Amino acid sequence: MSVEPVEKAERGTHETGMPLVTTLAAAATYFSIAPGVRVNVRSGPGTGYPIVKVLPEGSRVPIHCQTPGTRVTGPYGTTNIWDNIASGQYVSDAYVNTGSDGYIRPRCG
Repeated sequence: MSVEPVEKAERGTHETGMPLVTTLAAAATYFSIAPGVRVNVRSGPGTGYPIVKVLPEGSRVPIHCQTPGTRVTGPYGTTNIWDNIASGQYVSDAYVNTGSDGYIRPRCG
């Protein structure tokens, strides 16, 4: 079982003088999974790793880092890039609409 990190908060004041709190997670970019597809989330960057859960149709995911793994063909082409969406959770970039055929985040590691 993995434990997800707690969101960090940034504090400041609004122009009205009231306290202002924003979370870093709120600023994270989320990417859409291909329409009409349920995607397997695996414990590592490849089809040989166990499935830890399945993302339902219409899901959006953050990408923390990317790493090479098993080559997969999906709605967005054929790629060996795997997206780390949470601790110990990876999806093939072939199913994520990143707008790019290459790396858009730092390599995991």
